[in-house]
Amino acid sequence: MGSIDGRVALVTGAGQGIGRAIALKLAAEGARVVVNDIDADAAHDTLETIGKAGASGVAVVGSVTDEEFAPRFVRTAVDRFGALDIIVNNAGYTWDGVIQRMTDEQWEAMLAVHVTAPFRILRAAQPVISGLHRAEREAGVTRTRKVVNISSISGLDGNPGQVNYSSAKAAVVGLTKTLSKEWGRYQVTVNAVAFGFIQTRLTQARSVDDGHITVAGHEVRVGMPDERVSELEAAIPLGRAGTPEEAAGAVYLFCAPESDYISGETVVCGGGYHF
Repeated sequence: MGSIDGRVALVTGAGQGIGRAIALKLAAEGARVVVNDIDADAAHDTLETIGKAGASGVAVVGSVTDEEFAPRFVRTAVDRFGALDIIVNNAGYTWDGVIQRMTDEQWEAMLAVHVTAPFRILRAAQPVISGLHRAEREAGVTRTRKVVNISSISGLDGNPGQVNYSSAKAAVVGLTKTLSKEWGRYQVTVNAVAFGFIQTRLTQARSVDDGHITVAGHEVRVGMPDERVSELEAAIPLGRAGTPEEAAGAVYLFCAPESDYISGETVVCGGGYHF
């Protein structure tokens, strides 16, 4: 029996990296997880791992930026499991550039995936959550639900070359604070986790993999120069980058019942590091 046994959780971008670690952590604690990723193979791999661990889940493949995605995502949770308890808005990527070289498309892509997509998912979830809360109140039952939005220390402190990403992640904080005030009446806590330097394909040294990802037909370079990785690790008080599992642990803190009276907060998971 886990601390969130039987809860139904939505996790976007759960095919790999931090999102996968979040989905596996929630499943290990007893949640039934609706796994999303744009990569069908990655989504189903996470789902298979969840199943092998004895937990339940379902995959919803697709881009969170598609207009029809949010209702389909939420509907899958209700149709498959009859409930909705936890929403983790994790999906995202970076598309860097200094402002004078940044295109409108780069700017709008970051807002779309990091701000508009969570907004649409939460908007689609509202009728479900309010309806469940109303039924529980009439039955004399109290149930606290959870929303965890993913921000970044880039959104809190800014980061050169990331005016689009930093702006989007700053907006996530505003979304979080506002929704915590709107949804308190439904017994929903809304918090954010701002990640620092976490080991993922987006942050790995380019000597390891000088790679690219393809998003909406665009090839986006990922990773960082080796010297930048070394500089960041040296600046982190704990002396190293965080793991996806440690990042997932920070998200889980806001999903566990021990955090039922914490809402509207942003916690930094960065080993003590700030820009």
